[in-house]
Amino acid sequence: MTPRVDADVGTGGRVRTEEEPTTATMLADPLEYASLLGRVWDAVLRGDRAPRSPRTLVSESWQRSLAAEINPDSCEAPVVCERDEVRDMRTEHPLAAAIPVLRQTVLDVADEAMHVMIVTDRDGLILWREGNSAVQRRADQVRLSEGTRWAEEAIGTNAMGTTLAVGKPVQIYSAEHLVRTYHDWTCAASPIHDPDTGDVLGSVDISGPLRTVHPAMVSLVSAAAQLAESHLRARMAARDEQLRARNMPHLRALRGEAGALLTRTGRVLAVEPGASLLPERVDVTDGRVTLADGREAVLERLAEGYLLRLPDSPAARTRPRPVLSLSFLDSAGPRAVLDGREVPLSLRHAEILTLLAMRPAGLTADRLAFQLYGERGNPVTARAEIHRLRTHLGEHVIATKPYRLQAAVDADFLTVRRALHDGDIRTASETYRGPLLEASEAPAIRDEREELFASLRNAVLDRGDVAALWALFRDHPTDDLEVLGQLAHRLPHHDSRRPLVTARMQQVLAGES
Repeated sequence: MTPRVDADVGTGGRVRTEEEPTTATMLADPLEYASLLGRVWDAVLRGDRAPRSPRTLVSESWQRSLAAEINPDSCEAPVVCERDEVRDMRTEHPLAAAIPVLRQTVLDVADEAMHVMIVTDRDGLILWREGNSAVQRRADQVRLSEGTRWAEEAIGTNAMGTTLAVGKPVQIYSAEHLVRTYHDWTCAASPIHDPDTGDVLGSVDISGPLRTVHPAMVSLVSAAAQLAESHLRARMAARDEQLRARNMPHLRALRGEAGALLTRTGRVLAVEPGASLLPERVDVTDGRVTLADGREAVLERLAEGYLLRLPDSPAARTRPRPVLSLSFLDSAGPRAVLDGREVPLSLRHAEILTLLAMRPAGLTADRLAFQLYGERGNPVTARAEIHRLRTHLGEHVIATKPYRLQAAVDADFLTVRRALHDGDIRTASETYRGPLLEASEAPAIRDEREELFASLRNAVLDRGDVAALWALFRDHPTDDLEVLGQLAHRLPHHDSRRPLVTARMQQVLAGES
C-alpha cells in the first residue's frame, strides 16, 4: 500500500507548526541536517511520528511521486534514448541556442564547486550534462546521465522533475529526494520558458555530492534560466524582423485591404489599417478568426507564418483612431501598447516615438536625423528607421510628409508635462517613475530628459508639497540637499519617514566632507 505523506500533521492528528528549514540551518552543519532529513524521510514513509515535517514543497512532491508508484527504496531513472539519439535531439531542441549562455553562467562555477550542470527538456529528459569529471563519473553510477528521464513520475522528487512540476526554481537536498539512492546528492534547478508561447522548454540544474551544498545554488540556476530566456528572446526578435522583411510584400499586396502578418504560433508581427485592434496573439488552429468586433478574418498559410486578411465592412471603414500608449519613464525599459497589444520596441524606435509624440505637427527626415544623431545625422538613416517602425506598428500609426503620429497618444512623459503646466504637482511627481529613456544618447532626448526632471524638481520645491517631495525622494534616491532639506523640514518629527531622510542627508554631508 502507498504510504500517505502528510506534511503538517503529527501523531494523533495534531497540527505541526515548525518553520520551513532555512539555508542557514542547512549550512550550519550540512551532514547533521542531512541526518535529520534522513530521520524525517524514514518516519514519514513508515507512518511514524517524524522529528519535524518535510517542507511543503517536498511533501507535495512526495505525494505526487508516490501516486505515480515510485518505490522510495528501489528506483532508477529510466533510460529513454541512447547517446547518439541524444545528439540528434540536441540539434533540434530550442534550448540548443541557449547552451553557450548557460555554460558561461553556470559551468565554470559548477566545475570548481564539484558540481555538474544538467539541462533537460520539458519532460525531464537529460540532453546535456557537463562539469566536474569526477562528479560526472559518480553521476553515471546513479544514472544521472544524458538520455535518462528525471520527471517526478519517472524517478520521484528531484530538483529537475520538481521544478518542471511546480514551474519555479527549487533546491532538493539529501533525503528530500524521495528515492533513497539520491540521499547523498544535492541539486537545484530552474525552469526555462519559451519567450514566444510562455511554455516550459526544459530546466537547468546544478547537482553535486552532499558536501558541496552552497547557498547560491538556487540563485545561480535562476539567474542562468533568466539569461537563457533573454538570449532566446533576442533571437526571436531578430527572427521576427527577418520574417517581417521577407513577408511584407504579402501585406502590401492587399492594396488597402486590412490585414496582418502572423508568426506560426499566431503572434502579430505587422498590421495594416483595420487590423490594429487585433490582440497580441491570434488562435491559428482554425482557418478563420472572429475578432472582438464580430468581423471574420481569413488565414492564409505562408512559408514562415500566416497572412491574416479582413474583408472590407462598414465597421472597418468607420474604425476608431488607434490608441498608442507609451511608458518611457521606467528603468525596466520602454514599453508600448497599441490598441491593447504590447509591441516590443528597440531603443531607437522608442526615441523616434518620443520625438514624434513631442511634436504633433511632425518632423522632416532632416529634422528627425538631427534630433536623433546631432550634426552627424543622415536623413537616409532616419528614413530607414521610420520605414522599419511603420512596418512594425502599421502604416496607419505613422504618417509621412512630414513624419507624424496618427494614433491617439497616451504617454507618461507627456502626462508629466501637462500636469506641471496645470500646476498638478502631485500627479506629475507620481507619474514620474524615472528618467526619460535613461539609456538614450540622442541629443533631443537627452535635452528633454534633463529639462523634464529639472522642471519637476523646481515645481516640487516651489510648492513644498510633502507627498510630492516624498515621491521624488522615494522613487529616485537623491544627493540633492535642497530636496532632502525641505523634506526633513516639512515632515513631522514623529513621521516614520523622517529618519530615512535625515540619514540620507548625513550620508551626503559625510561624503562631501
